[in-house]
Order: sequence, then C-alpha cells, then structure tokens
Amino acid sequence: MRIISGKYRGRNINPPRNLRARPTTDFAKENLFNVLTNLVDFEECDVLDLFSGTGSITYEFASRGARSVTSVEINAVHHNFIRHTARELGATNVFAVKANAFLYLRSCPKSFDIVFSDAPYDLEGAEQIVDMVLAGDILKKDGIFIFEHSDKRDFSQNEYFWQLRSYGSVNFSFFKK
Repeated sequence: MRIISGKYRGRNINPPRNLRARPTTDFAKENLFNVLTNLVDFEECDVLDLFSGTGSITYEFASRGARSVTSVEINAVHHNFIRHTARELGATNVFAVKANAFLYLRSCPKSFDIVFSDAPYDLEGAEQIVDMVLAGDILKKDGIFIFEHSDKRDFSQNEYFWQLRSYGSVNFSFFKK
C-alpha cells in the first residue's frame, strides 16, 4: 500500500499481517482523489474517515494537507497501527479515534466537509451509515459524503445522491447536502 500524492507521496505503508482490513485498491484510491482534487481545496477541509481499517484513505487526506482528518476504527490493532503510522509520517492533522462508527456518529459533536465510509462490504446494516451521515449535522452544508461499496448496492434513489464512480470492484457513491 502506498501514498499516492501530497507531501507523503510514494511512502509505502506496510500493515502487519494480522490486520484484517480490505484496503481500497491503489487504482480506486488514485481515481477517487483525482475526482476530489477537482472538487475541493483539501487545506480547507475537515475530514471524517469511518471504518478506517489500515488508514489508507486517512493518510491520503493528511498527505494532501487536510486541516484535520478524524480516523474512526473499532479494532484496537488497526487503531494502534493508524496512530503509529500517523506519528511516523509526522501527520499532526490525523486524529485516530477507537470507536464503533455507528456510536461515534450518534455522539459526534463536530461537522465535516468530507465524510468517507468504507464499511466492510458484508457488514449487516452498513447502509444505515448513509442515513446517519445525511440526516444529522455530521456533514457540513455543501459537504461531500463518499460511501464505498460493492456493486450489489444502489443508492441512486437517495435524495442526496449525486454520482456513482466505479473502479473495478470498488464503487463510490457520492452524496451532497
């Protein structure tokens, strides 16, 4: 796994073998950030990365100079890996939170310009994250919510759905409030 762009560009991140996460592929990640680069000024963004896993998306946002990146991961091994890697990178804009993403959204006191969720594809009830993010004040006005999912899910009927981007087996549904 590598960081694609920004000040940490080219840095390889080597998660330990006991990490059970399914990181977003480099191909999908690169295309996602190509789209986002044309939509947002990263330095003006507060980002929330839900189900962070290895932290791959967190590091990309941090590398591009996001004002802050809150990385939410329930698994202690994954959470510690994200904290350790952010410290090694010198990414002072990364804030790792060990929490259940569903519970975090219910009590989060902050709003974000970008919310990214990469819930496990087979997680029962994962689609509830879409409603939770869009129903509350988690996403700032004109903010962007990106939900990574398999091709078995379709969110095009959601009133806030904006666009779908597909890269191989990875699908990103974009929502705007």
